[in-house]
Amino acid sequence: MLKREDQLEVFSFKLRGAYNRMANLSQAELKRGVIAASAGNHAQGVAYSAKRLGTRAVIVMPETTPQVKIEGVRRNGGEVVLFGESFSDAYAHAVELEKEEKLTFVHPFDDPDVIAGQGTIGMEILHQHPGPIHAIFVPIGGGGLIAGVAAYIKQLRPEIKVIGVQTEDSAAMVRSVKANRRLNLNDVGLFSDGTAVKQVGSETFKLTRQYVDDYVLVDTDAICAAIKDVFQDTRSVLEPAGALAMAGAKRYAQQHKLKNKTLIAITSGANMNFDRLRFVAERAEVGLAREAVLAISLPEQRGSFLRLIEALGNRSVTEFNYRISDADQAHVFLGLQVQSESEIEKLETHFVRKGFPTLNLTNNEMAKTHLRYMVGGRSPLAEHEQLYRFEFPERPGALRRFLSAMNPEWNISLFHYRNQGDDYGRILVGLQVPPTDKKVFSTFLENLGYPYWDESGNPAYKLFL
Repeated sequence: MLKREDQLEVFSFKLRGAYNRMANLSQAELKRGVIAASAGNHAQGVAYSAKRLGTRAVIVMPETTPQVKIEGVRRNGGEVVLFGESFSDAYAHAVELEKEEKLTFVHPFDDPDVIAGQGTIGMEILHQHPGPIHAIFVPIGGGGLIAGVAAYIKQLRPEIKVIGVQTEDSAAMVRSVKANRRLNLNDVGLFSDGTAVKQVGSETFKLTRQYVDDYVLVDTDAICAAIKDVFQDTRSVLEPAGALAMAGAKRYAQQHKLKNKTLIAITSGANMNFDRLRFVAERAEVGLAREAVLAISLPEQRGSFLRLIEALGNRSVTEFNYRISDADQAHVFLGLQVQSESEIEKLETHFVRKGFPTLNLTNNEMAKTHLRYMVGGRSPLAEHEQLYRFEFPERPGALRRFLSAMNPEWNISLFHYRNQGDDYGRILVGLQVPPTDKKVFSTFLENLGYPYWDESGNPAYKLFL
């Protein structure tokens, strides 16, 4: 089950702690105004609360904060100051401004009133689901949310496990608990910007160490997969930190082989930058163990492509990327749809048996982030190259039909295909067609039955390929 904190007025749970802290300020403190440091969601909570309470709010945010969160603060009347690359940088600057302007600091996590405010989520979970609960999964940044929830849950229902979830590259709490002291990380990953904290709070560390049962670490691909899972179930788009608990619940259930247990994940926020969705969609399939990314080598000779396609059988191809570069050997960047991680090893073995040396790139960060877009370039071997774009109905076997219909005398010098989840597949193909085959090539295009565009004169092709 999901505890939908992403549906609050500021699309995040942070409103709870911020308002609880500010509602307890004296009239003199409210008159002077408040200041906060935040990666975004706490900032919106403080700004919204200040608007309701009629006071000034200055918010220091890291320069890496998504624009949607900055605009959310300004929309609620907050004064935004951008400083540094992480929460810790913004926090240090906010402390300076607090002294200069005599403002009241509203800490995003390390404050008893803030922790208590976040703990109301635990209260609501028990009210809304009085039945058996095996575990509640909570995302951890500075620790305010998990400290509040765990402290409350363990007083009333100590049998319920409270499990913290962090990203592998921002695991300040997990590492601190293991070291038995608060550590200050040099760097933190910024994909889950809402939990990108270099050092957890002293109060939150104390409560977390006392009450939290276990921890789960997840990577970027697992978070992207969780964003997709929640979207498919609810049609809502979470931010990375908002999907952290869901990713952790999936990982924990898989590791412990849980069945017929009630798991609750707190979806902590939905302040997602729209531009990030492109990356999320790309990486979700890997995170779901639905895409294998492979580098396959084959002889640079006519018919090799068709042999490779036949070796694929009816598997769904998600990407096929190739550019001629060597007279003897071809290298193809290949994406395939799979059902589980174990299937990837079987695929490697299968291709090797078919005579195609294979390298598994599924967990290769450089390959997934950069290389897949860079396979290409100019080639002196691409003589008489004709460049065409094709569209065809996206169904199993369509790629094989395309290659089967082609004259085996025409060498493929460039091939790019990426399944975008549309009804139609799009392919860019370079074919080495001798001038004497011009008429036969025209007949091939007409008989193929797919829409096509001649891109041989495209200035971008001339410039880069």
